[in-house]
Amino acid sequence: MIRVTIWNEFRHEKEDEEVRAIYPDGIHLQLASFLKEDYVVRTATLDEPEHGLPQHVLDETDCLIWWGHRAHDEVSDEVVERVKQRVLNGMGLIVLHSAHFSKPFKALMGTSCDLKWREASEKCRLWVVDPTHPILAGIGETIELEQEEMYGEHFDIPTPDELLLINWFEGGEVFRGGCTFKRGKGKIFYFQPGHETYSTYYHPDIQRVISNAVSWCAPMNNTPVPKYGHHEAIENIVEKRN
Repeated sequence: MIRVTIWNEFRHEKEDEEVRAIYPDGIHLQLASFLKEDYVVRTATLDEPEHGLPQHVLDETDCLIWWGHRAHDEVSDEVVERVKQRVLNGMGLIVLHSAHFSKPFKALMGTSCDLKWREASEKCRLWVVDPTHPILAGIGETIELEQEEMYGEHFDIPTPDELLLINWFEGGEVFRGGCTFKRGKGKIFYFQPGHETYSTYYHPDIQRVISNAVSWCAPMNNTPVPKYGHHEAIENIVEKRN
């Protein structure tokens, strides 16, 4: 079974009544509620010791899901480096919504990851760009959200390895809302929807995309482990003389 750790700041739900009404147990437990049907799931939050991500937890994680917003700077650099190294060594990473500004994502992208934004309760239509991709299995041509926070281009990320979704917003902007990257041996999926004051994570198509992404991001057990450093020749080398 694929082992998933869902990380959430868990601040809005404690401090904002509007958010608590939508996610009374936290965004992380809403995500866990549908992912636990297919995966082994644990959760971690910002205010736990080591933010709930000591080395042994990451070592036992095949795919890490990250949601953060107002407290990016409170995540310790030690934990960020720990997450980064696990991704480089093969752990999958799913970055949701405002976690585009999280320390781990920025460290792995090497750019500012900045963008335009607007919170205006506007309609969002996610257009499928690659219907053959396994992350989009079971999804039609579009996903319709009645309310979502606008994110707009330019999105300051490296050119994605794969562009899966382009999001259109009622106010006219578009956004690369579903992108994949590979870093070292690890696979990363950035997925834009999920503002805390909207019920996005109850939408069945959004749930399906995230669940599919877990399977795609998780490392394959039969992946060969590369060897680095000095290497003995595998063929005979004929000595050449001047």
